[in-house]
Amino acid sequence: MRAVTVRPEHSGSLEVRDVPDPVPSAHEMLVDGLAVGVCGTDKEIVAGRYGWAPPGSGRMVLGHESLGRVRRAPAGSGFAAGDLVAGVVRRPDPVPCGACARGEFDMCRNGRYTERGIKELDGYGARSWTVETDCAVRLDPALRSAGVLTEPTSVVAKAWEQIERVGSRAWFEPRRVLVTGAGPIGLLAALLGTQRELEVHVLDRVTGGPKPGLVADLGATYHTEDIDRVTSSVRPDVVVEATGAGSLVFGAVAGTAPYGIVCLTGVSPAGRRLSVDAGLVNRELVLENDAVVGSVNANLRHYRLAAEALAAADPQWLERMITRRVPLERAAEAFTAQPDDVKVVITLDDPR
Repeated sequence: MRAVTVRPEHSGSLEVRDVPDPVPSAHEMLVDGLAVGVCGTDKEIVAGRYGWAPPGSGRMVLGHESLGRVRRAPAGSGFAAGDLVAGVVRRPDPVPCGACARGEFDMCRNGRYTERGIKELDGYGARSWTVETDCAVRLDPALRSAGVLTEPTSVVAKAWEQIERVGSRAWFEPRRVLVTGAGPIGLLAALLGTQRELEVHVLDRVTGGPKPGLVADLGATYHTEDIDRVTSSVRPDVVVEATGAGSLVFGAVAGTAPYGIVCLTGVSPAGRRLSVDAGLVNRELVLENDAVVGSVNANLRHYRLAAEALAAADPQWLERMITRRVPLERAAEAFTAQPDDVKVVITLDDPR
């Protein structure tokens, strides 16, 4: 069986190669891979800056943004051959912390979780794979092309859940949301904002390509100005920060309306310095009852929310988010950025 593999912590080790065919256990499904998405984490792993191979193995099958079709499922599992599915990325610590023991493994406190295609488990970037029946979600058949967006959508489904939980500490009826960044996470955060019938604004520095049109077709407003100018005019109740850029992070924190919530989903690179008036930031957070919360990863509940959100979305809009599809045998091409890339996926069922 062919799969896209890598030696974690070794730059230039990406290779499409033969790996053993998967053998499902009694509680696993056998799935034919259809597509796998490529994100910043995958690029870090390919660059040798991140990732852990499975114990006893020098290589790891890459890919955590999955889409497949069930070939065989255990009797009574609730899944059947032909079902379209996506697999959950994270697995809880086998000696779980309190969060993992309650199914909230995305909030693991001790760091001994594992992750498909990232940390000590092979990923979904193969022509076939197995997945535990309680670590998968069934997708609407209409998502045969765009279901690969389930994992990134689960990330923003969790972010919105966190925003709403923080907001519920008191009266909370947000009207305006600002999303910083129009990459896949930002666009999907905007989608979920419009599904909540909020006034959605998206800030990105790109002026051409597909991003402005994707935002406009959600009924949202696209901005390219400085963040201070945008926040002063929009006065967002909620900001979903999806870039990790320090200037945008602090601009968002300083620019919300009173009782505002900033949810950080972008991971900032280390080593970049930024001068900040920490006293002013603290003063505004305290005096305006603002809140800042970080959010990463997702659990099974969030995958189910993601499946619902994608099923309710315009399938043509979702399809337009996927700007490039690369066959498995040419997988390396997916890791070289092109000017108009939004979401790049590797197709697993294409023999070329």
